[in-house]
Amino acid sequence: MMISSWRKKRAARRAAKEQQRKENGEMELTIPRDFWCPISLDLMKDPVTLSTGITYDRESIEKWIEAGNFTCPLTNQVLKSLEPIPNHTIRMRIQDWCVENRSFGIERIPTPRVPVSSMEVLDILSKINVACKKQDGEECRDLVVKVKSLAKESERNKKCIVTNGTASVLSEAFEAFSMASFDENAAVLEEILSALIIMFPLDGEAKSFLGSASAMRCLIWFLSSGDLSRRRTAVLTLRELVSSSDQRKVNELSEMEGAIEALFKLIKDPICPTATKASSTVLYQIITLSSTKEKQVAKLVDLGLVSLLLETLVETERGMCEKALGLLDAICNSEEGREMACNNALSMPVLVKKILRVSNMATEFSVSILWKLCKNEKREDGGVLVEALQVGAFQKLLLLLQLGCVDETKEKVTELLKLLNLHRNKMECIDPIDNFKDLKRSF
Repeated sequence: MMISSWRKKRAARRAAKEQQRKENGEMELTIPRDFWCPISLDLMKDPVTLSTGITYDRESIEKWIEAGNFTCPLTNQVLKSLEPIPNHTIRMRIQDWCVENRSFGIERIPTPRVPVSSMEVLDILSKINVACKKQDGEECRDLVVKVKSLAKESERNKKCIVTNGTASVLSEAFEAFSMASFDENAAVLEEILSALIIMFPLDGEAKSFLGSASAMRCLIWFLSSGDLSRRRTAVLTLRELVSSSDQRKVNELSEMEGAIEALFKLIKDPICPTATKASSTVLYQIITLSSTKEKQVAKLVDLGLVSLLLETLVETERGMCEKALGLLDAICNSEEGREMACNNALSMPVLVKKILRVSNMATEFSVSILWKLCKNEKREDGGVLVEALQVGAFQKLLLLLQLGCVDETKEKVTELLKLLNLHRNKMECIDPIDNFKDLKRSF
């Protein structure tokens, strides 16, 4: 039924094209039948032949196969292989025909790059495995460079490389070379990481190799180095590792010497927005999942992360704003984090300003942080409650209730309004925007 319908559509398209030519009074240039793609009915630009012997344009037949069809469109025979073979003979004949008919406005089709095949990929991966066993870093590096180059050529190549298990082979190679000297194998380790990034998201097998003790120590070593490219690839790989919320990996990472400090440094001294966001994500996983999260939060507070996040929030784009607020919200689960936030002059103005200004997620995080700070306020003078009133928190929260929010946030807003109402008689609320521009930063 599908084949019959497809043939009717093909015939209709052909008839429509012929009718259009007649109506326009165009001189008809007959394209040899062998040069047509049986699917698109257009001149083939990249002719390929299936196992049935029928030739199609690559783009058309790949769309046919990707749609879940495993038969030849013309013969309806089941395909023995889903990888079409380039038909160089037909392609060269088409190119010659194009040159002969330049006077009709026909442009010569360019010679297409032949995409990588599964056999080629598997051959390269086999050689990488051999190089790993020999601990031949130079040979392995050259092969990884080749894989990366092929993957960057086209999405078709990348898909072929990924589906043939390249990420697992490269991750295993990374683990193998990381067991030896980091300094001696730095070049091949760096090349492997840069290739793996192209293949994200990684499967469970690849993550298991990268999550080994030696591999993670190497990632921290890269993260602590002065090379910007290494630091970026390392933090992106760590983000990929902890994205599955694997508590064992998070625990091991949090206990590794220099890990917290290196991640903090990427936020303090940014090298690029992607790396900063990745570092924030990894830190968030550590302080929410780690079995020693109290210890890690205390370390981050001592490093000055609370002040750094508040400073970052003054002016930042949406993605980083959400990451910073999420991280600050997690830190404020601890007494040390809340104390540091309460003592920072930027806390109330920044948090109130972010409500209803960035995104629903940013609003929810901002309300959550305000709630944690205000409900734990014990000072007789009202402390952060009075500060929140001064920058217009009461009006902002009332507006949020009117506009609507999720139930959990609504409960926190209601409780916040009750707490703030106890101190409203002490002062008049003022516009937070007017007050914010003259505020002195804490550092």
